Amino acid sequence: MPVKSEIDVFVINKVKEKRIANGWSQFYLADELGMSAGFVGQAENPKSPTKYNLQHINKLARIFKCSLYD
Repeated sequence: MPVKSEIDVFVINKVKEKRIANGWSQFYLADELGMSAGFVGQAENPKSPTKYNLQHINKLARIFKCSLYD
């Protein structure tokens, strides 16, 4: 059984693409989210159960200045 669902992986990959496109480190994005320094790294690690929740996704849309659907 996978640790993260297909939709979790899709969201994480989209966030990673946007993070890299902005030239941001994992640490910087975690700080913007108000999360611990390792949170984004754990979310991006396929072996970790850490993933973004709905509150994170809403905040990420504001951080990236995009729609929730982007």
